[in-house]
Amino acid sequence: SAASLLMTHLSRLAAEIVLWTTAEFGFVELLDTISTGSSIMPQKKNPDAAELIRGKAGRVLGDLVTLLAVLRGLPLAYNSDLQEDKEAVFDAVDTATASLQVMGVILHGVRVNVGGIADRLRGGFMGATEIADALARRGMAFRDAHELAGRIVLFAQEQGRELWELSTEEYRRFSPLLDAEIAQATTPAGAVANKRSPGGTAPERVREQIQAVRGAITESLSWLAALPAVPVERDVASPDAAGGRGGGR
Repeated sequence: SAASLLMTHLSRLAAEIVLWTTAEFGFVELLDTISTGSSIMPQKKNPDAAELIRGKAGRVLGDLVTLLAVLRGLPLAYNSDLQEDKEAVFDAVDTATASLQVMGVILHGVRVNVGGIADRLRGGFMGATEIADALARRGMAFRDAHELAGRIVLFAQEQGRELWELSTEEYRRFSPLLDAEIAQATTPAGAVANKRSPGGTAPERVREQIQAVRGAITESLSWLAALPAVPVERDVASPDAAGGRGGGR
């Protein structure tokens, strides 16, 4: 189940990378070392490594289903049915380990198109939520704040401007609760920085999450290093190793 969950996360990340490399998005570009050429289009880069990881996730999930299907009808204690677990377990571990290593190579070989992403952030008025939140924090009922933010968006659309391009005076025409800080809050960077709750997108919260993950990895590696080595004396998967029963029954 751990390998299946890991592969699910890797598959979702791989799917994002595949999507982001398309011409329609263009958020990232893969280096030549981690992409392949097209058999017919000379200019095309195929994100094969990411696509293969996405596909391998189904294989590992299938291994889990295999194990669950073997176990579903067994009573307690050992039964010879469990000889079927070896192939699925070994395949899941090998596939998940290789996929994790390949994803590391992919992430080191990705170039982020910062300018292209910034261009795509214009025109969607995503900062409207920041206006509604700011009004609610200052005492306005969120229902009213939501409606007022919509009116401000309509005004900006009619003016052909972004929310962060409106002046403080223009904001104050809608409500005296809106001050000089609201324009900055509606920028993409401002919206990200405003999410300061634990697990939020503010830079300091992201740094905390990174440190927490690094700490968990260090703790896990220390735990693994402290485990005693277990000598393998015989192949318990072999029927000959356990009197033909494969599990010493």
